[in-house]
Amino acid sequence: MIKGFGGVFWRTGNLDAVKKWYSDVLKIEINDWNGTVIKPQSGNETVLSFFTESDSYFPAEQQVMLNFEVYNLSETIAHLEQLGVPLAKAREDSEFGKFVWIEDPDGRLVELWER
Repeated sequence: MIKGFGGVFWRTGNLDAVKKWYSDVLKIEINDWNGTVIKPQSGNETVLSFFTESDSYFPAEQQVMLNFEVYNLSETIAHLEQLGVPLAKAREDSEFGKFVWIEDPDGRLVELWER
């Protein structure tokens, strides 16, 4: 069901310093949207994206959010329903793809994404 990591997201108190460190130390070019797409091989891409402490995309008390890319979000949702796993955020379709959120056993939001 899981194709791979769709992205890793976390908050930072000093966006400019963190972007610079990753650029300088690891040679990861951080784009104007505060992230990058790492392509180790065709079809195997992972997004690294930084969020400010005040960004409202995911709850401020959660410092990191995992994003898993799935092959078919509708099938994944059906699977979750069969298991009784509720959606923490209803399906959202955007120019970036289709998304839902679920919570892990610790209450941490996990994003599932189909391109």
